Amino acid sequence: MNKFLKGAMIVGLSAAMVGCSSNATSNDSDSKGKSLSGTITAAGSSALKPLVDVAAEQFSNENPDVSITVDAGGSGEGLKQVADKTVTLGNSDVAAEEKLDKDQAKDLVDHQVCVVTMAPIVNKDVGVKDLTKQQLIDIFTGKTTNWKDVGGSDEDIVLVTRPTSSGTRATFQKYALDGNEEASNASMETDDSGVLLQNVTDTKGAIGYVALSYLVDNDDVDTIAIDGVKPTLENTYSGDYKVWTFEHMYTNGEPDKATKAFLDYIMGEKFGKKMESLGYGVSSKMEKTDH
Repeated sequence: MNKFLKGAMIVGLSAAMVGCSSNATSNDSDSKGKSLSGTITAAGSSALKPLVDVAAEQFSNENPDVSITVDAGGSGEGLKQVADKTVTLGNSDVAAEEKLDKDQAKDLVDHQVCVVTMAPIVNKDVGVKDLTKQQLIDIFTGKTTNWKDVGGSDEDIVLVTRPTSSGTRATFQKYALDGNEEASNASMETDDSGVLLQNVTDTKGAIGYVALSYLVDNDDVDTIAIDGVKPTLENTYSGDYKVWTFEHMYTNGEPDKATKAFLDYIMGEKFGKKMESLGYGVSSKMEKTDH
């Protein structure tokens, strides 16, 4: 009798284990069946684009059913497109209210994802690596036109500029030029930071500005310190370097499930380490949030 009971118990336990195993398989299948899917389109800030490109690639690797397309075009264009609902995310270096009217901006939801530092850059033949803020203002407003007047080589200064729709331009104008309007150079104006960087690299006497992210592992141009303070993440975190802004990713209303997951991924602790390696600042590390 005891042997029979023992055998029956073993059979019963085996059946229960098979049942549990079957349920686990079913649950795993259900879980996989609920994998994240959707389409996300982003446009706007070229300063933010390198970060979003990397985040999109990594996020898509983990969520292969989510399609993400990232374009630039400038902050103003990104904000206009998200307001018009032609893209899912409008990437911007500035607040929506600075580029859109109230009716366009009222439905947009701001997702503040990181800090970006803007650096003045010059062609390597210029021979200048430090300028006072006033010297920088005089150069970009067209008052100073030869590098020899600020300690550099005897050659004309060539401005490489961004259009008025650019959030990078707005940030640089506000914090590096104290709000002074920069002189225009239509022949050297571009809405893409990568193109601007290449133009400064290739043009003797050239000066422009890009996000620090474009200068990671790049020694084709010289960066300019302002009043002796170099444009670095460390100096941005401490508040010593003033030309920076928070980066925004706007949605029209609350984001859908896939978009929210993507935004959470970018702002998560895990991606934060990657963010700094790409030249962007983690918002929580800012010791001072005013300029």
